[in-house]
Amino acid sequence: MILKTRVFDLYAGRYRNLSELAEAMELSVSQVYRVVEGKRNINRKFIIGAIKAFPGYKFDDLFYFVPEVPVVKTSEAQPVGKSERASQLALEGNRQPPLRAGLPQVLP
Repeated sequence: MILKTRVFDLYAGRYRNLSELAEAMELSVSQVYRVVEGKRNINRKFIIGAIKAFPGYKFDDLFYFVPEVPVVKTSEAQPVGKSERASQLALEGNRQPPLRAGLPQVLP
């Protein structure tokens, strides 16, 4: 699960800009900006800062969880080809009957 925040939706009514928000959170503007941009994950300092900046809000008002989507790199993905199918058959004990001369083999 990934922790996300509603802080950036809420701050506009309370703070003029990210600099004021960062000051209220006792964080640097760059730390807050990195979270906005998704370049930095929400950490303990950010959570504590958000609670300081929004004292009337509960944790659930400021944060929520989303499921993590697995990322597969294109270079790691391997297509299943004929050699892969042959390997699968070998691992399964090659349940296919032997080829007869002149007849095509039909794979399941």
